[in-house]
Amino acid sequence: MIKLDITPVPKPRQTQSDKWKKRPPVLRYRAFADEVRLKMPKDYDMNYKRVTFYMPMPKSWTKKKREEMDMHGHQQKPDVDNLCKALLDAMYADDSHVFSISVLKLWAEKGAIHIG
Repeated sequence: MIKLDITPVPKPRQTQSDKWKKRPPVLRYRAFADEVRLKMPKDYDMNYKRVTFYMPMPKSWTKKKREEMDMHGHQQKPDVDNLCKALLDAMYADDSHVFSISVLKLWAEKGAIHIG
């Protein structure tokens, strides 16, 4: 199992002008992609893997709500498909060979990604 201590970031919709504009969502995604490329093994086969995205809980939540929601399903934005798209695009120049992945999105104290 590979454990990445990286807060998951969704893939933003990009335009031609994002090559020179410094929009915050694009900058966050690019930093995320660079960190994934540094920490992931080269040529890692993602087929038949389970990917779990741990989404950080808001700091404004009470201790009671944090305990209640820890490791429960995250049913808010960002969508699972955008998180998965960001991860695969960061890992591979061409991710068309990946044909099967199981994805889970949970609340946690800290953001992380587990693959295995």
